[in-house]
Amino acid sequence: MFYSTNYQSPIGEMLIVSDGDAVNGIWFYSQKNFKSTIKEYIVEKEDLAIFKDVKLWFDNYFNGLNPKIDFKIKPMGSEFRLKVWKRLSEIPYGETLTYGEIASEISPTMSAQAVGGAVGANPIAIIIPCHRVIGKNGKMTGYAAGIDKKIELLKLENILNDYARGGCCG
Repeated sequence: MFYSTNYQSPIGEMLIVSDGDAVNGIWFYSQKNFKSTIKEYIVEKEDLAIFKDVKLWFDNYFNGLNPKIDFKIKPMGSEFRLKVWKRLSEIPYGETLTYGEIASEISPTMSAQAVGGAVGANPIAIIIPCHRVIGKNGKMTGYAAGIDKKIELLKLENILNDYARGGCCG
């Protein structure tokens, strides 16, 4: 059984899903793969302790802080996707990596496109920071919730300010 609550972020309403112990999904209502894997098993339940922790994390994040994740996350996916999502979780606040860089870290024969597929299927928006993955030469490429949201998140972390000054992050 999975439980859900809503969170109104400054860039759009979000759904937070938990099994009661860990966060299993966070989606913007507008994103492509919204609730695709567990939608028929979700019961709305606002009062879980983990939801309070996640909402506080988001409040701090959207106020320009770099809060520590002190709750469990448990995304569901293939071994490959879990490996990519773990790597995304290691990208520091305010930094970026390219799809190609992640691919080459995983395997010398891995394609950036394969990594892109896993990044696009990330079920835990922002907390698993797929918005910190950019295309070759700093190009802003795909984000399941829309490039506009990706840009806002990168601005919040002062990443786009570095690009404006001619620098590169990551």
